This record gives sequence, C-alpha cells and structure tokens, in this order.
Amino acid sequence: MPQHWRPWGRGEGATVLPAEQSGFHRRRELPPPRRRRPQRELNREGTAPSRAPQRGPATPIMAPPLSRWRPPAAGASSRRATLKMAARGGRGGGGGVASRGSRVMAAPEEPCGGRAGGEPGRDAAGLSGARGRRWRDRAAAAMFRCGEEIISGESEEESNGVNLMEFSDEILLHILSYVPCTDLVLNVRRTCRKLAMLCLDKSLTHTVLLQKDYKVNKDKVKQLMRDIGKEIYQLNMAGCYWLPSSTIDHVTRCKNLVKLNLSGCHITSLRLSKMLSTLQHLRSLAIDVNPGFDASQLSSECKATLSRVLELKQTLYTPSYGVVPCCTSLEKLLLYFEILDRSREGFMLSGQLMVGESNVPHYQNLRVFYARLAPGYVNQEVVRLYLAVLSDRTPENLHAFLISAPGSFAETGATKNLLDSMARNVRLDALQLPKAWINGSGLLQHLKFNNPFYFSFSRCTLSGGHLIQRVINGGKDLKSLTSLNLSGCIHCLAPESLFRKAEDDIDSSILESLVMSCCNLRHLNLSAAHHHSSESIGNHLCQLLSRLKHLLSLALPVCSITDVAANVEKPPTASNLVPQTFGRKVRIGIQTYPRNLADQANQKLESSVFWALMGSLRFLETLEIIGSSFSSAMPRNEPAIRNSLPPCVRAQSVGDSEVAAISQLTYLHSLTLAQLPNILTGSGLINIGLQCQHLRTLSLANLGMMGKVVYMSALMDMLKHCKCLRDLRLEQPYFCAGAQFFQALSHCSSLQRLCIVSRSGTLQSDAVMSFMANCLEVIMCHMFMGESLTVCKNLQQSIVRSFQADRPALNVVIFPLLHEDLTEVIRDVPMRHLDEITLFKSRVAEEPPNLWW
Repeated sequence: MPQHWRPWGRGEGATVLPAEQSGFHRRRELPPPRRRRPQRELNREGTAPSRAPQRGPATPIMAPPLSRWRPPAAGASSRRATLKMAARGGRGGGGGVASRGSRVMAAPEEPCGGRAGGEPGRDAAGLSGARGRRWRDRAAAAMFRCGEEIISGESEEESNGVNLMEFSDEILLHILSYVPCTDLVLNVRRTCRKLAMLCLDKSLTHTVLLQKDYKVNKDKVKQLMRDIGKEIYQLNMAGCYWLPSSTIDHVTRCKNLVKLNLSGCHITSLRLSKMLSTLQHLRSLAIDVNPGFDASQLSSECKATLSRVLELKQTLYTPSYGVVPCCTSLEKLLLYFEILDRSREGFMLSGQLMVGESNVPHYQNLRVFYARLAPGYVNQEVVRLYLAVLSDRTPENLHAFLISAPGSFAETGATKNLLDSMARNVRLDALQLPKAWINGSGLLQHLKFNNPFYFSFSRCTLSGGHLIQRVINGGKDLKSLTSLNLSGCIHCLAPESLFRKAEDDIDSSILESLVMSCCNLRHLNLSAAHHHSSESIGNHLCQLLSRLKHLLSLALPVCSITDVAANVEKPPTASNLVPQTFGRKVRIGIQTYPRNLADQANQKLESSVFWALMGSLRFLETLEIIGSSFSSAMPRNEPAIRNSLPPCVRAQSVGDSEVAAISQLTYLHSLTLAQLPNILTGSGLINIGLQCQHLRTLSLANLGMMGKVVYMSALMDMLKHCKCLRDLRLEQPYFCAGAQFFQALSHCSSLQRLCIVSRSGTLQSDAVMSFMANCLEVIMCHMFMGESLTVCKNLQQSIVRSFQADRPALNVVIFPLLHEDLTEVIRDVPMRHLDEITLFKSRVAEEPPNLWW
C-alpha cells in the first residue's frame, strides 16, 4: 500500500499514516472543510439509521466513487435517508464515507469496526460475511429504485457525479501530467487553491517540454520562466522556430538546468555565451550553429560550463566546429550536417573551417558518436575533419559509432585507420556506416560487439550469408538487439549476392535464423528491396515475421506481403498490367470487385498471410508499406522528379483487401502507404479510420492508377473518423484539393500539419481558407501543386495575413511543384517540418531508440 495515502475516518479501525512518508515534497496545506456528521441531521427527525456492515478485518478497501454527503432536503423521509446512508457504507468510523484517494485499514482486534464510544456495527449483530453483503446489495438496489425520486426531490444533490477535487493528490498529479506546462502554470493553477498547490509540484515542473507547444509565445515563456524558472531541471525548446532570439535570454532564470535543448532556435554566439555563463549545472546541451557563429566570442564562464557538459547535440548550417572544442568532458556527441553546397547568392561553399576554428575536439571520454549528413559535398568534407581526430586516438570507452550518409561517401586513408583501430580496441553496442565503407570489405568480420542493441546496414550490398556469419554469429550475442535497419539491402535475405537478381526469391532459412536470433526486435526495416517469398508452405516472409511478438514498428516493401498462393491461382488481370506512367491511358477494362468490404474479407482476408501477420502484431504502433521502386516527386536538394518507375510485378495484386487488414492494429499511431497499384476504391481506408482510433500520422503516396485519384471518396469517409490525426501527407498526381476534401478534413479536429504534393494537382483557394478557419490547430500548410505561381503566392499571403496573429507558429508554403526555384523555397522550411513530414522517407529504425532525450 502506498505510504502517502491517508485514511478518511478517525475510528479505532483506521490506521493513520504520517504525511512525512509521502513520496512528494512537503508543502503547506489548507485545513480541510469541516464535515457535518449524518447522525445529527437524522436525529432531528427522531430516527437513528442502522449501521452498514463492516468489511472483513485487516482488509484494505477503496471508497466507492461517491461525492461528499449532504444533508437531506426538508421533507425527505427517514427511510430514504437511511437507504442512502447504508449504500454509502454507514456512519463515521471505519464504515463511514471517507475523502477520496485514501485507504482504511481495519485492525484485527476490532472486528466491529465501530467508532470509539459508538454503538456496535452490523458485524456484531450477526450481519457479517455473506449476509452483510446481501444487506448492502438490497440497500443499494432500493436506493437505485428510488434514485430518480431522490434526485428530483432534493435540489441540493443535483451534482451527484464525481467531483474532481475529491481525488487524491497522486491521482490529480497523474492527470495534470498530461496538461502542457504552460497551461498548468499560467491557467490551471489559478482556478483554486488546491490546484495552485499541485500545479507547482516538482514532479510537474522538473521537466518542461515546449518543443511541440505551438501556441506558446514569447510572453508566455517569459512568464513561465519567471514563475517556475528555479524549479526547472530539463527544458526542451527544440523546434521553436517562431520564438524570437530574445526569448532565449529568459532561460538564464533557470539556474538549476541540467538538460537544455535549443535545436531549431536561432541563437548567436554572444547570446549563447551570456546564457551558458549562468548555467553552472548544465550537463546536456543541444544547439544550432548558424552562419556568423564565432567561438572566440564565448566568455571564460561560458567555456567553464561547456567543459562540464557530457552530452552535446549540434546541428551545423555552416562549416564549423561549433562548441565541440570547448566540451572537454564529452561522452555523447551527436552531429547533424545541414550545410548547403551553394549560398543564397549562388556561390560555391568550401568545406574548410572558418577562421579561429583550429582547435582540436576532445574525444578521450567519448562513448557515443553519431553523425547524420544531408546530401552535399561540403557536408562530407566537414565530417572528415571531425573524424580526423578520432583516427589518431580511438576512445577506449566508445560503444556506439554511427554515420548516416546518403549517396556515395568514399572511404579515405584516415577513415580506414579509424575502423582498423576500432576493430582492435573497442567493443560496440551500436553500429551504422556508409555503404562504401562496408561493401567489399571484411570489416564486419573483425569488429567486436558487446551487447548490441542497434544495427543499420542501409543500402549496403551485404548478403544474407555474411549477415548470418559475421553479424548474427549464430544467434549467440543478438538477444539484446532491439532495432535493425536493412533498408535497401537487396541481398540481405539471399545466401550470396553474386549472380543473383534483385527479383529472385529470398532464402527463408536466412530470415528464420534472423528471427530466431533477434527474438526481441522492436523496430525492423526491410523496405526499398524486393523480398519475394517462395511457394513453399510456412516459409512466407509474413509468416516468419509473425514470430516477432515485441515489434513496435515495421517497414516492408509492397511485393513482400503478396500471397504467393493467390497469385498462382489468379494471375494479374489486364487492367493491372497497364503501365503506371503519366499521359493518356488506354481503357482496357475494369476489374470486378465486391463493393461490400465484408465480402472482400470473406473472399481473401481470412486466408491471407498478411492478414495473419497484422493479427499477430496487435501492439504495432508504426507501419510502413512502401513500393520497392517508389521515389518521391520532391527530393531534398534536387528538382522535382517528373517520371516514376513502375511498381514490382508481384506488387500488382496488393490492393484494398491488404489495406483493410491493417485495421486490426488497434494501437497504430503512424501509417505510411506508398505505391500500391491495385487500389481500386480505397475501401480499406474506411476500416482503418473506424478501428485505428489512435492514428496520429498518415502518409499516402501513389495509390492506385496514376492518372486518377480512385480512392478520394474512401479517403474523405476515413478522415471523418480520424479525431486524433495530427499529421497528414498526401502525394498523388492529379489530386484535386477541393471543397469536399477540405470539408471532410475539417472533421480532424486535432490536425496540426498538412502537406500535399501533386503533379498537375489543383486546389480551391476559398476551400483552403475555410479549412484554415475551421481547424484552429493547424500550424503548417505545405502544398506543392500544379497551380500557377501567382495563384500560389496570393493564397499563401492570404493565409499568413489572416491567421498569423493567432497562430505564432504558422508556417505556410504554397508553391508550384515543377518550378525551378523549388529548392530555394524548401531551404527556408523549418527543419522540424522538413524532416518529419514534408520530405518523404522511411523512418523506421532510422536512428537508435532513445538517441536523445
């Protein structure tokens, strides 16, 4: 029994626990209001109520969820009052009604449980045990029968519902933990004295998260820091791009800060120096390094604080070491390289560091090194300067080494020396390397692992045989592995990559060994590859993956979920073989399909291997089904793609029935569907909207025929049920964002971010404005359509002019998809939106779990 729960009664059968044993800090409390005893009111009528039976001795009980007792109104019968008192458990003492949230302990030596000096209870009269329970049941039933009469006859008892303030402090604190801290401090605590005390509890003010509080402004932050600044130990303002840089000055009030995240906030070197000079207890820091940053402007007090920092996350927008040389005690270093090859003026940038950046980083205590590179030559040159120090002396305590680099990142002599030193001196728990560093080398054979929890071999040509022999090692050491990224590893489930085509069947024995060895996997990514199962019974990829009962996120290619038996019995129809390209379509015929979703389930889903897989992964939260040859029309730093590759032949049969199978995932939070060619009506989306009530993120791309949006009606029906949806991304050619679509989208009351990418797509400006006016939570609207530049600019200006004042975080980008200046527009999008929703990519096992707090 928790030691901080207090009893309601003060009878002999009640055990009073001291408040000093509470798990929360002591605070001054107002005395509770004095309660009237029911007996006084009853004695006025000359009738003494009988006592309710007492529960068994030494048994902790919780009070029923009833409101405080009030005296009966004038004219109420004594019998009615007696029944009500009996149903509430009797008078006073151990059998009386107590305040909510406490417990009553009946002492073994007091079987009657009566109040000191009072008359004996029902137990003494022989109404204990089953007879007592039957008596209480009859009393409660009688009260229920006359409940309507009681309520109508007593105006003082109109509020018979649960009073929130009668809950215990612990329950209220748990409820308040779901309220944003700004609302707690600035609004909720002003409602009453009790909430004023609870809202300032250390359990609620210890950690302040503002990273997705899009309604916070500079005035709220100022007031928040003024009220509870000294109580904050962890402050997360990541992605608060809308706050002016002067807001950072108020962080100096948080003298006891231990963790601070300012990623996405514009901060100069002078302002950073002033802030860090006052944060002597800081141990974890995340900042951005923008053009103009000068480390020589950092004061000695600031450098002293940085010397004690153990964890540093640094996003670079300019070639620089940032504050890394000042952090002499680093144990975790996370680097995000977002440097563009060209400036806004069109000049080529150099990978050489700026003047005054000759200091050498200190890596002697480093345990985790992570670097993520955006596309570009300059990012590769700058990261080599960071790695040069590691190649001279590899930290002995290094246990996680991760480099995520798109495209080709060639290996040099320095990096080869670094990898050789790691193979000799360290044992790793997490590993991710560029594909050029792994392909064709025997590196994996020499690296040693301790208790690995994360592996990423994305885009590598690693064969299944090497994966089993050099990494899994017979399953002896991989029980600890929780996250595995094999995205783009086209040969990872085949015995040998030599002489093998990408479309050949996988070796089920390799996947079976992987599943048995990594039985605790929670995140698995097998996308961007052709994983075709053979016709042998029981060896389908979906059947083998169903053994991973701990999976929380999964990414699969579309062709891997095809039921081989169904394809053999029924080959693809002529309509499915129509090339999925743009231009005029030849109408060959329309495949017949049952209009009722239940008919589809009876015909196909019950025997489908994908249906069985979804049924076995009931706790899956993130699911991605992406075509093997899919590529988004809007890549990062390149012009929009005008043509797309056709889908895999085996993916031609994946359509509405497979989408309907996803509706079994009751706890699904994020869903991505891309390049499903056999979507005919989108009827499965309706089931997802009805069953997956926790869905927060939805991304749909290139579903069905490319020349027409065949699932529009089903999508609108689905959106009417997605009350928790926050992020929606749609990428579909010829998409018409009209009045009906935005009217259906208005039902998503929690929607915050919307992104539509559509070649030759159209939109209605009036419908967009009406949607923005109805959905008050929307703070991001990105549309890349086929409209003219004039129409796009006028609509964007109208939205900003109408809603920017009430929504400080509003970010609107409406621009023609095929315009030559698209890349310049994208570079101004806040990194939070660009990385999380605007750009399409697979996010399952993209990074190690819990990489940053």
